[in-house]
Amino acid sequence: MKISVVIVNYNVKHFLEQCLNSVFASAKHCETEVFVVDNNSVDGSCSMVKEKFPQVKLIENKKNYGFSYANNQAIKEAKGEYVLLLNPDTVIEEKTLQSVCDFMDSHSDAGGLGVKMIDGKGRFLPESKRGLPTPEVAFYKIFGLAKLFPRSKKYGKYHLTYLDKDQTHIVDVLSGAFMLLIKECLDKTGLLDEAFFMYGEDIDMSYRITLADYKNYYYPGTTIIHYKGESTKKGSINYVLVFYNAMIIFAKKHFSKKHAGTFSALINFAIYLRAAAAILYRFVRSIITPIIDALVILSGFALLTPIWSNHIFGHQDAYPEDVKIYGVISYVIIWLFSLLFLGGYDKPVKIKNIFKGIGVGAVIILVLYSLLPVELRFSRALILLGSAWTIILLPIIRFLLYFTGRSIFNINLPGKKRVAIVGNKKESNNLVNLLNNNNPKIKIEAFVNPQNDNQDNFFAGTVEQLDEIVRIKKIDEIIFCAKNLKSQQIINTMLQLNNAKLDYKIASPDGISVIGSNSINTTGELYNIDINSIVKPENQRNKRMLDFVFSFFMILLLPILIIITPGRWKMIKNLFRVFYGSRSFVGYCNKKDADTSLLPKIKP
Repeated sequence: MKISVVIVNYNVKHFLEQCLNSVFASAKHCETEVFVVDNNSVDGSCSMVKEKFPQVKLIENKKNYGFSYANNQAIKEAKGEYVLLLNPDTVIEEKTLQSVCDFMDSHSDAGGLGVKMIDGKGRFLPESKRGLPTPEVAFYKIFGLAKLFPRSKKYGKYHLTYLDKDQTHIVDVLSGAFMLLIKECLDKTGLLDEAFFMYGEDIDMSYRITLADYKNYYYPGTTIIHYKGESTKKGSINYVLVFYNAMIIFAKKHFSKKHAGTFSALINFAIYLRAAAAILYRFVRSIITPIIDALVILSGFALLTPIWSNHIFGHQDAYPEDVKIYGVISYVIIWLFSLLFLGGYDKPVKIKNIFKGIGVGAVIILVLYSLLPVELRFSRALILLGSAWTIILLPIIRFLLYFTGRSIFNINLPGKKRVAIVGNKKESNNLVNLLNNNNPKIKIEAFVNPQNDNQDNFFAGTVEQLDEIVRIKKIDEIIFCAKNLKSQQIINTMLQLNNAKLDYKIASPDGISVIGSNSINTTGELYNIDINSIVKPENQRNKRMLDFVFSFFMILLLPILIIITPGRWKMIKNLFRVFYGSRSFVGYCNKKDADTSLLPKIKP
């Protein structure tokens, strides 16, 4: 056996399927065995592997033991001369397996190998080649010097940014997303260190390869797609803690006590700094839009109140200060909550939800105003003027914020995403049906022939003309049909287009799903059967509102319900559970034979 491919999976079924399709296409050129170790996924990954890839050697763990442990399970059974540790959120080229084995065969000093990786938009991933994270290197990375001076041999050591990404180099550290190891070297170094649950195990293994007198090579002779960040969000507190603690484990294991202590102190400082930054960043992201809305409304009343007061009463201070302040603050709070419950803060926001939120909020304010005693009333006219100000200015401000390009201010504009499909006529038509049924925000602008044949009027052109098609048709997204295109052709096309504004997706050979990922901070978009999903924010909110309103009125009616309902104490307990949000009136069937593992999580 030439090569054993080991893939550790955790709840990324569709990415795993795409990865396995590319692996088996590449395996046609190289004697290969494939292991999938599943760490107790609940998304149906194991069922998918058994059904579509029966040749895979599947190991089903009933507990998530971590990345290192899972890899070691397969490595112990592997019969290949080489072992490839591969992430499930990757796509490799048809020539990849043969190419890397040939390289290792011709370099007797090689113990490990990594390749050129690009993300879902075709951008080079700098972690394809890395230096050893010594205290000095870590300091330059943590405090941004590596980013400021990428070409510096002193400051750019973390990602070796001073080295040409298109040339072969000996490097310190390989990426665990694609790490090719020679079995002979593993016999000397030992398996992955299971002290590393996730992250750090690739650095540790790379360093042990060097200590065993082998070399780690960065080899750009083949390129893979790595949809980086599918399982873990880089900005999350959990990522900060797990990643930096892995660095501490590495330092204590390999550095001298003095250096390990310095490194640990630096890393601990970085943990607190990054964790605090992550908390602050998330908090600011969640409140920045409501704060801006509140300031817009307040500025309107601050401007309109003295003008209206002067117009009606002849001077600007006709309204009592305390009534004015408390009144305006109450209006702002009601409008913000109305916007919240009617989807004004969903991402991306729909402008119609802003109008609905303002309108409903204004009605609530007017109703409550009419119930107040005369001495607490502010001004009905000012409520109407404030509503007019808010309904005009708020959408305008939201549009201005949208044009800053920040993702937190995204607006769901009425226009449709302009898409080009690369595939033969049959697959293209099948894909059109899938997209039209599940994503009304897509407009198919062009069909592109994967073959260099432009005789059929069905196609706007061929793959070689894709750059021109994108420009003329103003394409936003390209979807490649994997059944008609080789992975190598898809990757080469992405690299040649080199267009940062384009999004890319790959349709699975069976035509059931279309997946891709555009950045390190976003999970892959998935076009499949997901119409009016119960986990959409607006649907979750509506469901909660229904639960709240019904449980509230039923609690009011308890004196009657207690008389007519059997099991009254259980009913009372459940009503309050629904009221407080730990239960819902509508949930999944709870029978033992009802499998809900593949469905979105909702309250029981």
